[in-house]
Amino acid sequence: MSKQCLLSCFLFFCFFIPQLSFSCPQDQRQSLLEFKNLLIHNIKDNYTAFEELGTWRPNSDCCKWLRVTCNASSPSKEVIDLNLFLLIPPGLVSSSILRPILRINSLVGLDVSFNNIQGEIPGDAFVNLTSLISLDMCCNRFNGSIPHELFSLTNLQRLDLSRNVIGGTLSGDIKELKNLQELILDENLIGGAIPPEIGSLVELLTLTLRQNMFNSSIPSSVSRLTKLKTIDLQNNFLSSKIPDDIGNLVNLSTLSLSMNKLSGGIPSSIHNLKNLETLQLENNNGLSGEIPAAWLFGLQKLKVLRLEGNNKLQWNNNGYVFPQFKLTHLSLRSCGLEGNIPDWLKNQTTLVYLDLSINRLEGRFPKWLADLKIRNITLSDNRLTGSLPPNLFQRPSLYYLVLSRNNFSGQIPDTIGESQVMVLMLSENNFSGSVPKSITKIPFLKLLDLSKNRLSGEFPRFRPESYLEWLDISSNEFSGDVPAYFGGSTSMLLMSQNNFSGEFPQNFRNLSYLIRLDLHDNKISGTVASLISQLSSSVEVLSLRNNSLKGSIPEGISNLTSLKVLDLSENNLDGYLPSSLGNLTCMIKSPEPSAMTIRPYFSSYTDIPNIERLIEIESEDIFSLVVNWKNSKQVLFDRNFYLYTLLDLSKNKLHGEIPTSLGNLKSLKVLNLSNNEFSGLIPQSFGDLEKVESLDLSHNNLTGEIPKTLSKLSELNTLDLRNNKLKGRIPESPQLDRLNNPNIYANNSGICGMQIQVPCFPTQTKQPAEEKEEEDKEEEETIFSWNAAAIGCSCGFLIAVVFMSYNELWK
Repeated sequence: MSKQCLLSCFLFFCFFIPQLSFSCPQDQRQSLLEFKNLLIHNIKDNYTAFEELGTWRPNSDCCKWLRVTCNASSPSKEVIDLNLFLLIPPGLVSSSILRPILRINSLVGLDVSFNNIQGEIPGDAFVNLTSLISLDMCCNRFNGSIPHELFSLTNLQRLDLSRNVIGGTLSGDIKELKNLQELILDENLIGGAIPPEIGSLVELLTLTLRQNMFNSSIPSSVSRLTKLKTIDLQNNFLSSKIPDDIGNLVNLSTLSLSMNKLSGGIPSSIHNLKNLETLQLENNNGLSGEIPAAWLFGLQKLKVLRLEGNNKLQWNNNGYVFPQFKLTHLSLRSCGLEGNIPDWLKNQTTLVYLDLSINRLEGRFPKWLADLKIRNITLSDNRLTGSLPPNLFQRPSLYYLVLSRNNFSGQIPDTIGESQVMVLMLSENNFSGSVPKSITKIPFLKLLDLSKNRLSGEFPRFRPESYLEWLDISSNEFSGDVPAYFGGSTSMLLMSQNNFSGEFPQNFRNLSYLIRLDLHDNKISGTVASLISQLSSSVEVLSLRNNSLKGSIPEGISNLTSLKVLDLSENNLDGYLPSSLGNLTCMIKSPEPSAMTIRPYFSSYTDIPNIERLIEIESEDIFSLVVNWKNSKQVLFDRNFYLYTLLDLSKNKLHGEIPTSLGNLKSLKVLNLSNNEFSGLIPQSFGDLEKVESLDLSHNNLTGEIPKTLSKLSELNTLDLRNNKLKGRIPESPQLDRLNNPNIYANNSGICGMQIQVPCFPTQTKQPAEEKEEEDKEEEETIFSWNAAAIGCSCGFLIAVVFMSYNELWK
């Protein structure tokens, strides 16, 4: 054989054979490149994704590309797995971008989770993926319904469509997926009944349909799924009883049915579930009866037990229990517990979460409870008394301590500075004395609520590096200067109803993330301008009601572009209103959800179930706001707070004309300018306050007529114009006609209208031009009458003289 022939053979084996054996199929490489090109076209301004797709090059082996797995045991080296998890950067892309990769019919696994894909799932493109075993499309923006083509993928073992916006219903065709082991449809909008055909999925290990809109009852066919280990049907609209034969699922480790409308008692068959580790039945309106502690506490593997909330389940306070489990999480909130905190908790040494709130527990905080290594202790809304044991704060494992609305007393222990607590809520007790300065040493304290106690003295200064974000010390007896020494991340300061005095310190300018500042009902003096010049544009709520502030409102108020609530009422403010008040952006545009939410900051603590919900419930008072709304003090709560915008400048000494620019505040709900010294006309522009519900201009010196433009205010239901100098006809409209209480218009100079049953006579309703014309006419008539009188007198005199002369001659 010649050297040339040998060389040719060598080249053939070195180059041609490897290309046949170790390269993915050409058509599959082409599909992947097409997907890449579509992705580049859709997100051309963001190159984050392209770094990982840099290995996806033409004329290269796609089996070596990142996120691509080929079948190494197959001669054709076809692509069998695509891991595209978290590939697409922020910015929505259409679901059609998936079509090229759905042509790769050798796929066994496909993961496109945690991307920004929107639109309907392209069901027709899945028809040929008959080898698919695992499909993960979680955490996108897929909508529409689940395509029926997915039910033809009979080899499918895992289907995850959770955390999308998929609607429709779950078809009975789900029964075709005979090999399915995991069905995960959490956090969508799927409704209707859970199909009874789901009982055909006998290989199923995990069934999670949490946070959808499923209704009707739990199908009894579920009891045939004897391999099931997890059932999570939380947060739906399921009703009726828990199936009695739920106890047939002997392999079950997790049963979560909370936040539904289930009724009846806890089925006794659950005691057959010897492998049960998690039982969550909280917040079902109809669950009732006695908590079956006798057998429930005999489930030796149980770790999580949650029976709390809006149930009617009741604890038997006369029974004796001896738990055979070691719990990590226990919640018996609102379950009728009475007497002392149960002694059997002493042996629950693995407990990390304890919620016994809203019961009738009495006595002191036990020392043995303070010694347990619990991360979360919630005992709010009970009748507990006495002082807190110092050792409670001397262990590093305590992260959440919620003891609000009890009868605890005494001083807060000095040892509080030794703790690692992140959330500390001691509101509505009888704590007294000063707050230990050591509290500022707690390294990761984020939320501190000491409101509604009898604490006094100066409030401690926090260090600039403090993590404190929410502070509520309202309704105490604190005194001294206004506290302003906090960390840069502080977003909420509620310090109302204390005895703070003096002028505003300069440290507020360091709080660049401040969202809410509430200092109403104190004794603060100085000018409001000195504070406003320091505040960040992030401030949404500023309440300084009932202090001793003086000076005028500065033009710079318009720099607070996020302001939704401004309450400066009951002070000594004077001067003119700045026209810049009409430029407050968030009182002009439609309201959006507020940044004042606690949930995102605690979402990472997943080892404590429902911790976000717990903090949301317990902190409702913190996020509430007391305002003067429709002539009475009302409370606005966090759940709908963002809907409300308010401007209250009442009970000051403001004067001059009301700026017409206030008519720009189209989203304003409440406008109160009463009890000032305003003069001039009511601005015609007030007719543009299209969202206003309450308008109070009473007790001023306003003159002229009520603008007819007010007839456009279709949402107005509270109006007060008393004690002014208004006159003329009250405008008519369907809304104004309903405001027919005479007190609305009392003590004005000449108001009439059908709303107050005072008729308007012609002289009361003439327009200014008509009145002038009338006056000119009367003046002309007066002049004419006096001229006639003068001429008449002269003529009469001459006639008399002539007559007398003639009479003398005749004689």
